[in-house]
Amino acid sequence: MARKKSPTLTEAELRLMEVLWQRGEATVAEVVEALPKRLALAYSTVLTTMRILEQKGYVRHTEEGRAYVYHPLIDRNQARRSAVQYVVSRFFNNSPELLMLNILENEAIDADELERLKAMIKNAQEDGSEQL
Repeated sequence: MARKKSPTLTEAELRLMEVLWQRGEATVAEVVEALPKRLALAYSTVLTTMRILEQKGYVRHTEEGRAYVYHPLIDRNQARRSAVQYVVSRFFNNSPELLMLNILENEAIDADELERLKAMIKNAQEDGSEQL
C-alpha cells in the first residue's frame, strides 16, 4: 500500500528545499553538488524527491536548454507555519495554547527566552486589541 503524502516536508525534502531557499533556484545536478558529501545522494534520488516536491506544490520547474531548473514556490517561513499548523491540528486538538503549555512544561527554557516570549505575547495582545 502506498504511503500517504505528507502535507509537510519530510527530512529528505527539507534538505533539498534548504538548497533551493539558499540559491533561489537550482538544477538537480546543482542540488546534488550542494548537499553534504556524507549524504552521498544519487542524482536519481534527488530527481525523484524534486518531482515529489513539485507534486506537493513546494517547487516548480522551468526548462533551460536540456535542464530543468527548480524554483521554490514557498519560502522557509511559510513551510514553518505549515508544519506548526499540522502539528497543532494533529497532536494538540487545534489548540495553540495546548502546544505552548506542552513546550513550557517539557522543554528547558532559560530566563532570557522566557522574557522574550512574554514580550511577544504582550505585543500580540496589544496588536490584537488595536484591531478590535
